[in-house]
Amino acid sequence: MKKIFFTLGIASLFLSSCSKTTTQATQTNHSEKQPFVWNGANIYFLLTDRFENGDKKNDINYGRTAETAKLRGFEGGDFCGVINKIEDNYFSDLGVNAIWMTPIVEQIHGFVDEGQGKTYGFHGYWTKDWTSIDKNWGTEKELQELVDKAHAKGIRIMLDAVINHTGPFTNSDGVFPADWVRVSPQCTYESYKTTIECTLVKNLPDILTESENDVMLPPQLLAKWSKEGRLDKEVAELNVFFAKYNLPKAPKYYIMKWLSDYIRKYGIDGYRVDTVKHTEENVWKKFEEICQDAFTEYKANNPTKVLDQNKFFLLGEVYGYSINDGQQYNFPDKTVNYFENGFDALINFDLRSTQKESNQTVFDRYNDILQNKMKGKSVMSYITSHDDGSPFDKDRQNPWDAGTRLLLAPGISQIYYGDETARPLEVEGVDGDANLRSNMNWEDIKPNSETESLLNHYQKLGQFRRSHPAVGAGNQTDLQNSPYIFTRKYKTDEVVIGLEMPIGKNTINVSSVWKDGTKVRDAYSGFSGKVVNGNLELNTTFDIVLLEKVN
Repeated sequence: MKKIFFTLGIASLFLSSCSKTTTQATQTNHSEKQPFVWNGANIYFLLTDRFENGDKKNDINYGRTAETAKLRGFEGGDFCGVINKIEDNYFSDLGVNAIWMTPIVEQIHGFVDEGQGKTYGFHGYWTKDWTSIDKNWGTEKELQELVDKAHAKGIRIMLDAVINHTGPFTNSDGVFPADWVRVSPQCTYESYKTTIECTLVKNLPDILTESENDVMLPPQLLAKWSKEGRLDKEVAELNVFFAKYNLPKAPKYYIMKWLSDYIRKYGIDGYRVDTVKHTEENVWKKFEEICQDAFTEYKANNPTKVLDQNKFFLLGEVYGYSINDGQQYNFPDKTVNYFENGFDALINFDLRSTQKESNQTVFDRYNDILQNKMKGKSVMSYITSHDDGSPFDKDRQNPWDAGTRLLLAPGISQIYYGDETARPLEVEGVDGDANLRSNMNWEDIKPNSETESLLNHYQKLGQFRRSHPAVGAGNQTDLQNSPYIFTRKYKTDEVVIGLEMPIGKNTINVSSVWKDGTKVRDAYSGFSGKVVNGNLELNTTFDIVLLEKVN
């Protein structure tokens, strides 16, 4: 992969507020010849609390000192930890060009105990206050530093948006008023209505997103902001927002304002939206409009920080959606097109269950759907995640092949932290989804270890994907079936990929892709050669070939 380096002229950008600082690598940008394309992105998804503890001073806040069940309390991961790995080029070396972080807003202060032991909101999905950053993850200054340093490396930041529900009730956290939330009934999923006008689980108050009625701010937020000395400021900003959009002061619009502030202030590039199908689809269309306005405003106010002309990116989690559904999602009694209601892409729940299919079967099917039914929209595929108990390779028996399928599949790829290091998905003494949320296994990355070899595999595939938007966004044409060789093309970018290749000398017909005399490089092995009589002769010790034109 060819890298172009340049030094940014904003010295203050690299002054870290974190307790640990790293090398001068912060002053280089890993930019590529090809433009960034969301439809071909390589996204790294991490639970901030479980990734890397960069500042031990912020490990305990809000009186969260109760002993919890194993892996159900805060473990110390924070913004500083992510910043350190950005500076160390961990993400750049993986070919990552976007980082998705779990919700960063202030979580409930208390714990719940619903049969799996005491649990705090370490995952970020139990909101107490959308307007504050949780102190366990860091400060506003550190979030800005994280975004700026990621951008300096050509990496976008995608945060997680929750509009569907608040955090649960605890001894320390009250329930929002009845004109804000419902606490029953629990969803039965028998219809559109029983998926939306209900609580996801017991003790998870559901925002009345169907409401268009004016409501007062929750008294607990008023009291909290007054104590923090910012009540007047928050109310004034809300009044400006509601006047600008001529909206009623309904719960969903308050939350849209608060979430759009993170775009307007910090310049984040996208939102992954939680529990999309549990909210009326028109909510997301309005959210998209408000997010785009905030992104436009940020760019206008920060012209030196504008990366490109991409619009704000919205990725939806419609639980159970499959790429095979095209643009439709079917409730028992209704069909909804979420792509027409604000979303650029949805999470694809299909790839993690394709173990019995060949790469060719999966890739051909995905390509056909993306190039036709999706009409410019895309999907983000994964092999493991934070809440899917049926991942592609649960026991990590063959993480190399799992990584190959993930990073070479058409569409957007999502590496879940630890996929690249075979982080165990089952931990002794741990119950439920906490197994999927263990601490990042940094200690396993040792010289000449299997983990290092797997990481290197992910790095080669990821850097190739990052360098070539054709890998994820391009149209595929199969060149031969055995070994499986295909080309992908996106605008002027074209690559040839070979899988299940025999070790040793190979002759590949690339006459439909490159002219004679074209210099071609295998990004996996490093082998270079020229096209002669329409063929490329190469010698490799690997069963993967990633061919790119060399200028």
